[in-house]
Amino acid sequence: MFMAQNLIDVDALTEEMLSNRPPVILDVRWALGRTDGRERYREGHIPGAVYVDLDSELADPPSAELGRHPLPSSDRLQDAARRWGVDDLSPVVVYDDIGNLAAARAWWLLTWAGHTDVRMLDGGLDAWRSAGMRVSAGDTAARPGAVTLTGGELPQVSLDEVARLSSEIRDGRDDVVILDARAGERYRGETEPMDPRAGHVPGAVSVPTAGNLADDGRFLSPEQLRERFTEAGVTENAQVIAYCGSGINAAHELAALAIAGFSGTLFPGSWSQWSADPELPAAVGPTP
Repeated sequence: MFMAQNLIDVDALTEEMLSNRPPVILDVRWALGRTDGRERYREGHIPGAVYVDLDSELADPPSAELGRHPLPSSDRLQDAARRWGVDDLSPVVVYDDIGNLAAARAWWLLTWAGHTDVRMLDGGLDAWRSAGMRVSAGDTAARPGAVTLTGGELPQVSLDEVARLSSEIRDGRDDVVILDARAGERYRGETEPMDPRAGHVPGAVSVPTAGNLADDGRFLSPEQLRERFTEAGVTENAQVIAYCGSGINAAHELAALAIAGFSGTLFPGSWSQWSADPELPAAVGPTP
């Protein structure tokens, strides 16, 4: 069910682009430590795709209190979505060039804000190019949209809630699973390129988002993802929380969980918020 509703492949996208109800296509070109997303978009994007600036349109300004990519208000997100040309009934397709690791943020936010038809292009721009489809250069000028967005349609947890649950996990609680979606070396505390301290939330399990993808950048099958998360301790009855560095890649973890048939909750502030509070502990090493 999730696969049909929240992912789209190249063939289906091309058909919809030629239909009488074409989707609004959003190019979310972003990667950790890079600032050339717009330039890469201008070099080549899916025809008609509108560039989305993740840092300024899919996040509020960074702060030590809220992290590097706080969730934008529904009003700010609504203003951005209208600039992209989104109406209330617009189908929306999002993609990037890194297997939706960034575009999943747009998918999560728009769904959280109440837009019901948002899908990720499985495999992203690489899948589009591999299918022999043409790309366009330069910028796409979107017509103004009129979408109304609210917020609160998907769950999230605060820093205080995660701190409480982390403590309860260490005290033996076994019906909560906290997933750390960052690369393994950041989880283990071997390196920390962005945030105040290295390490991970005590009790969290390392499940890097890169492992949600096959070699071609498409999501693994539901069965493969279910096995992956089950090995990490996820069950249908568990409360599952996902975090990463600043709440970007964690949205991809939530998408993968849903494909596997599990539900999950976003910790928006993620490690950037947790590590900025010197009162909170940081665990290091390969174990929770």
